[in-house]
Order: sequence, then C-alpha cells, then structure tokens
Amino acid sequence: MTTTKKKKEEGVLDLASQDALQKQFMKERANRVLSSALSRTALSTVSFVPASVKDVNPAFSVEVKTMSVTNQRASGRCWIFAGLNFLREIIAKKLNLSNFELSQNYISLFDKIEKANFALESVLSLADRPNDDRVLAFILNDPVSDGGQWDMLVNLVEKYGLLPKSAFPETYQSENTRETDFMCNCRIRAFAALAHKLVKEGKLKEAREEKEKAMKDIYNMFIAAFGIPPKTFDFAYTDKKDKYHVEMGLTPLEFKKKYIGKEMSLYQSLINSPTDDKPYNKNFTIDYLGNVIEGKRINHLNVTMKRMKEAIIAQLKGGFPVWFGSDVSFYRDRDSFAWDDNAYDYVSGLNFKPDFDKGDMLDFKASAMNHAMLIVGVDLVDGKPTRWKIENSWGKTGGLDGYYVMSDSWFEKFVYQAVVKKDLLTEKEMAATKKEPTHLPPWDPMGTLAD
Repeated sequence: MTTTKKKKEEGVLDLASQDALQKQFMKERANRVLSSALSRTALSTVSFVPASVKDVNPAFSVEVKTMSVTNQRASGRCWIFAGLNFLREIIAKKLNLSNFELSQNYISLFDKIEKANFALESVLSLADRPNDDRVLAFILNDPVSDGGQWDMLVNLVEKYGLLPKSAFPETYQSENTRETDFMCNCRIRAFAALAHKLVKEGKLKEAREEKEKAMKDIYNMFIAAFGIPPKTFDFAYTDKKDKYHVEMGLTPLEFKKKYIGKEMSLYQSLINSPTDDKPYNKNFTIDYLGNVIEGKRINHLNVTMKRMKEAIIAQLKGGFPVWFGSDVSFYRDRDSFAWDDNAYDYVSGLNFKPDFDKGDMLDFKASAMNHAMLIVGVDLVDGKPTRWKIENSWGKTGGLDGYYVMSDSWFEKFVYQAVVKKDLLTEKEMAATKKEPTHLPPWDPMGTLAD
C-alpha cells in the first residue's frame, strides 16, 4: 500500500517554518541583544538616534511670536484649539493683549450639536438603503466625534460667533468627551434602526418626527454637559500697558463681527495628496463630511509640497501663523520637543521602517491627517526651510513650554493640510478654488478629522 505525501497548502505558516525562523533569529548576535533590550525598554527608546537632535535645533530665522499654549485636555478638539489660537492672535494685536483665550467650550458645544444634526439628517437620507450599505455603515461607525477640519470651524464661527473663555469656561465634560460622544452615537444608531423600519414601511413623516425627538435628546445632553452659553456677556480686559477696558452686553456674533469680521473668509485650505486620483491644482470636497448643514462645504485645493511651503513661508513672513494638519503618529519623540523622521533607526533592529511612499501611505491606509496645530516659525537656509516651529495644544509640560520643532523631512512626509491667505495663491490656483469641486467618498483620507 502506497501513501501519497500531502502537499503543503500555499501560504500556510506551519510549525516547521516557524522553528526555522526562530533558529535563524537566534543565530544573529544583534537579534539576541535586541530581544534583551526590548524586554525592559520601549521600541522607540531602543531605536532612538541621539545625533538626530542637531537637525531640530530650536532657532528660527522667521518667527511669529504667539501667546502661551493652550491645553485641550482629554479631548480631540485640536482643530478648534488651533483655530481659536489663530484667531486670538488677531484679536490680541488689535487690543494690545499679552495673553488671551477664546472659549473653546462654546465652539465645541455647537460643533457637537451641529454634527449630531448633520449625522441624523445623513442617516435619514440613507434610511432606504440596506444596513450594510458602505456609506451608511461608514457614517454610523463614528457619527459624532471630537475631530474636525478648518472649514467646519469657519461654519461654526460664522453661525454662532465667538466669546472670551472667561465668559464660557470649560467644564469637566468639555475636557473629557468620551462618555458624551458614546451616548450621542448610541442615540444616533438607535434612530438609524428605527428610521430604517419606518422608511421601509413608507412612514416618512413618522421618521422625520423621530429624528426631531433624537435631536432634542442629544441637544439636552450636550447642554447639560457643556453648559448653557450666554446670550450676552461683558468683555473686560487689561492691555499690555495695564490699562483696564470693558465692553458691556456684547453678543457672540457682535464680538466676532467687531474683532474678526470677515477674516476667516480670506483663507483657503491647501492639501498635499500625491495620489493618482487627485491632480494638482484641482479642488476637492468630501461627501457626507461636515457639521453645519447650511454652511460652507469642505473645499481643498491640492498642491505640490513646494507650493504649500512657499505659501506657508509667505504667511509667516507677513506676521501670521498657519493652521495646519498632519499625522503625528510617526517619529514623535514623547520625551523631547523634536519630531524628526531620522530620530529613530528601526531598520538596524527590525530590517524595516513604518513609513514608505507618501502617496502609497494614503492609498493603503497607512497614514492620514490626525492632528491640527499652528506653524509659528521656520528656519531658512539659502531660502529653503530646514525646520519648523509648532504651537501645539497639549499644555506647557511637553516640548519647550508646549512648542515643538519639526524637521523639514518630517514635514515633507507627514504634513497634509495648511490654511493660507487666498492672496498668496497664484491666479491659476485661485481660479481652481472657484470651480465645482470633485466629490470624494466619505472614507477618502482627505476626509479624516484632526483630533
């Protein structure tokens, strides 16, 4: 009787193969040293390259002096903090202030409320689709979160105005948003399930009524958690000359009109997405992304990194910081101020590194914007940037009193968005921003939210 040896199934990682890999691993002295080091030490610490610090020396040839950093606490509101930090510099210049904060809680409250309404309306419009429809499933995965983008901030400021932090300070819930976000999303998903049944039965009026009930529940929860914002407030401040000033009975919209005016309409979002589906000098929007339904839709102009840097540098030279979005998941030294893609040598120990081609990283879900900050400085050598100064919103305990330095090579790889004055664009770029944008699906990486 003959037996036929069973053919090994392709792709199976069998025990014999693993045993061979392990033996090969143990033969290498470097592998044994690495294993010992990693048993008691973080991978990033073992891989750190001390010589890399020289590339992020905190000295800058162009620098915009800004006020003390803020702290978003245990919330993902970086885009709001960065945006309000930008706007407060405009107000501080007008009033000669040495330090000042706008109410992040005020904008955050209405962002939550508007996002919930936006999500409920989106769900209602898709209620006739199967529950596993890709668009509906994407929306329901995380309908209301802390994150956002520049144009979403513009919508909130234009609709609700601004007020000083002293007039509407933070609450525990505004600084710790996990639980209220969870409850809000539970309510939205419950509505989605009910709306699906009602629409299937042709009961559109009843579905709309249920949407209003859900919106009322969510509104009440966020008002209870974040507080009831004032209709009017008194704005008292002391300028750099120690002179006291007070303005009585302002509304948030009056405050915004007086001190910001139409300033936010003067800026354009630029993105750097070197992918085949996004030609340069074309503008894009993302479907089902937003907060204020009647507000301005997301509008990104895709440009080369060279053009993005030129516009950023020009704005800094003009005395204005730059709101920008990047991926801070890579090569960030948590123990210092330096963010540099040469700071960690993963290849020597692991034979690979976490990053690869920027366009491929976007296409294959390896990277996307996840954090917004302000660029407040750059060091130029022969007209070219070598490093950038960043104002973060993680408080003063990290970095250099809350400020960080990014090498230009890190900047090239992981910066995806910057908001600059429209008058810094070329005529061709400006014309492109006015054309009907190409619509991208909600899961496109340029639709990710900074938090």
